[in-house]
Amino acid sequence: MQKAIDCWVNVDMGDIEPPEYLIRVKEDYLKGGEGFFRSFAPEELISEMDRLGVERAIIVCNANAPTARALRCVDNHPERFSLGLGVDPRDMMKGLWELEALVRNHPTACAKVVPFAFDIAPSDALYYPLYTKCIELDLPLTINTGLPGPPMAGECQDPIHLDRVCLRFPELKLCMAHGADPWWGVATRLMIKYANLHMMTSAYSPKHFPPELIHFMNTRGKNKVLFASDHPALDFERCLGEARALDLRDGVLEKYLFGNANRFFFGERKPRYGELAPI
Repeated sequence: MQKAIDCWVNVDMGDIEPPEYLIRVKEDYLKGGEGFFRSFAPEELISEMDRLGVERAIIVCNANAPTARALRCVDNHPERFSLGLGVDPRDMMKGLWELEALVRNHPTACAKVVPFAFDIAPSDALYYPLYTKCIELDLPLTINTGLPGPPMAGECQDPIHLDRVCLRFPELKLCMAHGADPWWGVATRLMIKYANLHMMTSAYSPKHFPPELIHFMNTRGKNKVLFASDHPALDFERCLGEARALDLRDGVLEKYLFGNANRFFFGERKPRYGELAPI
């Protein structure tokens, strides 16, 4: 069985009162079942991961309110779990201090932002302090792209907004999240153009990947696309089964399921805390 890293896993969806937009995602977009809004103990997740060949998972939570459940996962099992910390760029310095404190004190794989949640495109200068902080921490950043599932404004998630971001912040380790539908062509062209830009396929069923994405994965994009499920919204077993059935060339599945994420999120990091240029 080909081993995997899952780059987007939820552990505490049953602990919160779901906002209306998530209910709409469940009912109208993903057609989720009874297990959509539920929470998991670390041991339960590990058992399922072992069964399906998932070696590590990134646990998503908000940097301004990390749940005890998410922290318990990563602190008790750092070899299996790391945090993916959601940041609201409108929080400015307060949000960045919260992010840095968690990165310093808990196993963390990345920061993340979801532009549709506040309808501000990532090319807006409001994000620039976050980009700068991620470069300083040598911390990868994921940004949701593609039209969102809930009935909320989606133009802000057109990947073309990342063109100027990648140009202005070439040191930023950047990964598009949740695919890029319907702008797959723009997304793949940008990944060819910029060495620092990648994509994860969280919340997007592998059996529905468009032919142009499969072609990209098999050719110039073999090192660029990362597996992620959004478990339990899309569960481990479904996404892994569909991924392992994709028409991929020799060696590409290993990179997609494991190698690319292992390099991008879990390679050696060299934070630049308080570095000053020599005078």
